Amino acid sequence: MTTESTESDADYEVGQDNIQVLGLDVHNPVFAISAVTIVAFVFFSLVFKEQASEFFGWLRPTLTSKFDWVFMISTNIFVLFSLFLVVSPYGKIRLGGDDARPDYSYAGWFAMLFAAGMGIGLVFWGVAEPISHFGASVGGTAVGEDGLRTDWAPLGAAAENPEQARSLAMASTIFHWGLHPWAVYAIVALALAFFSFNRGLPLTMRSVFYPLFGEATWGVMGHIVDVLAVFATIFGLATSLGLGASQALAGLNYLFGVPLTDGMKVALIVAITLFALVSVVAGLEKGVKRLSEANMILAAVLLVLVLLVGPTVAILSGFFTNLVDYVIYLPELSNWVGRDDTNFMQGWTTFYWAWWISWSPFVGMFIARISRGRTVREFVTCVLLIPTVVGALWMSVFGGAALDLVMGETGQALQDAALELKMFKLFETFPLTGILSFVGVILVVVFFVTSSDSGSLVIDTITAGGKTDAPTAQRVFWCILEGAIAVVLLLGGGLGALQAAAIATGFPFAIVLVLMCVSVFIGLARERRLK
Repeated sequence: MTTESTESDADYEVGQDNIQVLGLDVHNPVFAISAVTIVAFVFFSLVFKEQASEFFGWLRPTLTSKFDWVFMISTNIFVLFSLFLVVSPYGKIRLGGDDARPDYSYAGWFAMLFAAGMGIGLVFWGVAEPISHFGASVGGTAVGEDGLRTDWAPLGAAAENPEQARSLAMASTIFHWGLHPWAVYAIVALALAFFSFNRGLPLTMRSVFYPLFGEATWGVMGHIVDVLAVFATIFGLATSLGLGASQALAGLNYLFGVPLTDGMKVALIVAITLFALVSVVAGLEKGVKRLSEANMILAAVLLVLVLLVGPTVAILSGFFTNLVDYVIYLPELSNWVGRDDTNFMQGWTTFYWAWWISWSPFVGMFIARISRGRTVREFVTCVLLIPTVVGALWMSVFGGAALDLVMGETGQALQDAALELKMFKLFETFPLTGILSFVGVILVVVFFVTSSDSGSLVIDTITAGGKTDAPTAQRVFWCILEGAIAVVLLLGGGLGALQAAAIATGFPFAIVLVLMCVSVFIGLARERRLK
């Protein structure tokens, strides 16, 4: 092979048979294996609900206790590799070729990648996580629902005073939403964009491994990669959709007295899945893009309202302090050797890293599709740093306001509230409580819809062999299946089951992403030699 031009669609088309069945684009074994396996999972989880609950209860602690080092090491590799790309000569390479120009403005680009990457999670954990870490740091005990224990101190020791506990709580929270998760997304998105736009390969996970597997990429090895990507994506999404449904229902109960029952959770997931179907049918430009922009507007409105009615000066000054604390604690939090706080590392950090990794095919492919025309340096810098800063601002506003109450004399009700109610309990202490709570519920719902429709488009692309114009019926199929999985996981074990599913699918994909770093390096090196 003398030039990179041999990596083309011509190679990919060998042996590719696309068969139309009931309006679905059945691509080789990937669609069939993924669909049949997931449908069987949904069926057996509903029929054998008690056994499913026991299995999920065993799976999560087993994986986090025995393989925490895999997640810790792999995510550190992703951060270091991303930073290397920013400062290396490879940063000058433009996605799509030297003449390519961005398809979207910075505003539209940021809105879509941020809404896809962390929407529901930020809303759910913005208040709950800093409070949990604070309580643990000062030696308290805060046991979350479904076994999410927080009765340990981050970094292994109780803080000596409340201010130190506050610093540690905010640093730990930003750590879980900062450079590490966005490095995961950046690596996958860059790999997909480069091999699709620069090398002319299909926009699917298998294409990324052409430098390593060669022609085997289009055979069994490629099928395995794509099927793993589908599993990781759909179960990672289900985790977020389950969290979103729980919080949206808690908000509706708070505002309108809607009962907190499993039946209502199912009804809510069904209703929002129907909204997602409308967006999915509309497509990327008309549906997903507009919803993402609406997300950002709503999130900005809620952020500004909380900032204005809360302790504004303390929050703004705390934002910069929190970033400094994050940098100071980053080496300790990233370390996996000799940790005394193994429960914190396994119960929080390992789960988060598995969750981000399971989301990476979805978010990575979505970001890749909207990032043509960016240079590697511009792409990695923006995807890595800007969402990290915005996430830190969100956590500083919501978490900072919550910690002010908890550290005072009026925050006990907030600290004792269920995880999904903590945001609404915070709003209860502010003026405009009803408006804040209503905007919060709408934001969760719109984030819910955006995640579902974006995920459906991505899974559709993977199972159709990289096509971005596969039949609408196929997109609808995956959208419905995402909602079904969220339902069975909630019924079969609640939040613990959702977390177990994310970790189980994230574990094998962590190894896939490490190999992806190697493949991206080889591809970029060849690209630079050809210039």
